[in-house]
Amino acid sequence: MTERGLRLLGLGLRAGSAVVGVAGVRAGLQRGDLALVVLAGDYGPRTADKVLRLAQGRRVPVLLGPGAREMGHRLGRATVQAAGVRDPRLAAGMLRS
Repeated sequence: MTERGLRLLGLGLRAGSAVVGVAGVRAGLQRGDLALVVLAGDYGPRTADKVLRLAQGRRVPVLLGPGAREMGHRLGRATVQAAGVRDPRLAAGMLRS
């Protein structure tokens, strides 16, 4: 994931177009609300079981971001294993970056 993609994710979070955290991303995937999932580059096996498999099953694109600590720092949290983007246009912009 590029620097531009991280900035777009931060904007999406502030605009309410993104969710942060494994539980929120999983719920969004189950509802069919997410257009993109961003996983921390150092995501763990629990995140893979709960988010990655579900995203793949729902055919939602997945991007790998920086480590959980860096991603959390960029999004104003301690650590972030997963984030989801609701807005399809924002997701498309992130995928292009």
